[in-house]
Amino acid sequence: MTFQGWLLIAAFVGILLALTKPMGLWLFTLYEGRRTPLHTVFGPIERSFYRLSGIDPNAEQSWRRYAVHMLLFNVALLLFTYAVLRLQGLLPLNPQGFAGTSSDLAFNTAISFTTNTNWQSYSGESTLTNLAQMLGLTIHNFLSAATGIALAFALFRGFARRSAATIGNFWADVTRVTLYLLLPICIVYALFLIASGVPQTLSQSVDVTTLEGVKQTLALGPVASQEAIKMLGTNGGGFFNANSAHPFENPTALTNLVEMLSIFVIGFGLTWTFGKAVGNPRQGWAILAAMLLIFLAGVTVTYWQEAAGNPVLHNLGVAGGNMEGKEVRFGIAASALFSVVTTAASCGAVNAMHDSFTALGGMIPLFNIQLGEVVIGGVGAGIYGFLLFAILAVFVAGLMVGRTPEYVGKKIESREVKLAVLAIAVLPLIILGFTAIASVTDAGLAGPLNKGPHGFSEILYAFTSAVGNNGSAFAGLSANTPFYNGMLGVAMWIGRFFIIIPMLAIAGSLAAKKYTPETAGSFPTTGALWTGLLVGIVLIVGGLTFLPSLALGPIADHLAMIRGQLF
Repeated sequence: MTFQGWLLIAAFVGILLALTKPMGLWLFTLYEGRRTPLHTVFGPIERSFYRLSGIDPNAEQSWRRYAVHMLLFNVALLLFTYAVLRLQGLLPLNPQGFAGTSSDLAFNTAISFTTNTNWQSYSGESTLTNLAQMLGLTIHNFLSAATGIALAFALFRGFARRSAATIGNFWADVTRVTLYLLLPICIVYALFLIASGVPQTLSQSVDVTTLEGVKQTLALGPVASQEAIKMLGTNGGGFFNANSAHPFENPTALTNLVEMLSIFVIGFGLTWTFGKAVGNPRQGWAILAAMLLIFLAGVTVTYWQEAAGNPVLHNLGVAGGNMEGKEVRFGIAASALFSVVTTAASCGAVNAMHDSFTALGGMIPLFNIQLGEVVIGGVGAGIYGFLLFAILAVFVAGLMVGRTPEYVGKKIESREVKLAVLAIAVLPLIILGFTAIASVTDAGLAGPLNKGPHGFSEILYAFTSAVGNNGSAFAGLSANTPFYNGMLGVAMWIGRFFIIIPMLAIAGSLAAKKYTPETAGSFPTTGALWTGLLVGIVLIVGGLTFLPSLALGPIADHLAMIRGQLF
């Protein structure tokens, strides 16, 4: 570990904290549906959309109606993308003559991008056409991210409203987030990436002669536009197989820093927006403090382990940290930080190969996802997932003080607690259940390229990533098979929508409740004690998934490594 490495981590957190309130204020403006300076440009587009689709943005919806419209929207997008992928061989912008994808790969990919997972069982530059990348995938990067933020707004309204029957309008929320947040930032972001050397062209490839005199074909395409929303929307699906380790996606140390910042900036801002929505910004800062404590602990362990390196190589006389699977232009600190950022959020983009991390260094990305990716988390999904844990935490606190639990002025009763438990229990049940199936079937065991505990970790990481809607992978797993494409596709759908529906039911239930003022007997939910309780609940509940698989995967792998065994 070096001073420069810690300085990078400190600067990263400091910049994000400085951006939290400005981003939160902008998000709060969209949450309330107020006019912004961008309405002059995008307002006519918004109004035209409502007029053509027959939508009244002022007609609010109950939680059930909000959920039905959200589900129908996502099913329509899934079917559209499936058709694009299957038919890409007949569609334009296909100079390399790529055929349509197989049915199982199209199924997996369509669900993956619909659910904001962006798991990729294929190599983008050798499988998909420019049209499929733009029309089939990038559109999801915007709309799945906008859906997550819209759902967070719906839950905020549940906490903020009193005796209300509605939680907003899904179509208005998605439209405003797309037009006034994601699109304008991505235009500027893409221009920055182009200036930094990221390609943006409809050409599929170019032939060059290297310095050694060897001819090489370089894959090109509309990379910068996809890269911008891939990061900002915590999507993670790369244009190239190497993802953000590829120099055409992430060419410099500056682009690497900006990409990491963009993964977290909306998640940071949403914590402040929540506090503002419920009338107490300290509530948002308390949530952010709990998230940061877990995040910084994860960064510390990962950086420490990767900087320490592999003891097997040390015994062979190779000193230094673990640079296997990492880009020299980034180094250990930036690679370790990126891995924790992308798995704490539901991004899944990678600038180093997690499969090549040390056993305990790779354990932290796995653990982050198994917590439910609520440590900052995906855009919208992180904050609404964390608020489910807050409901459990305040319930536990209420049991300790012998009073009906209350949170931001709303009584938390059995209905909310049961729904929160139902949503949170999805992760351990599906992750461990699907991993068990893959670990005992021939089709599942054919996937991992490594055997023993590390091979198990590859299977476990895949289903953890799918259910957690992350999309990163231990790349030693050969997942482009009917078995894994099907199983992972189902896991991604369950991981997204089996959490969203109970969450929206909680929003509807809370919105209908009256406001309960705080009293001297109320448990405080803004101080250090509350932050510590939140951290404890997240870690304990996250352990429901992590502990059963710990000894079989990362720990066994680590013990094998220090005994001198190489994988």
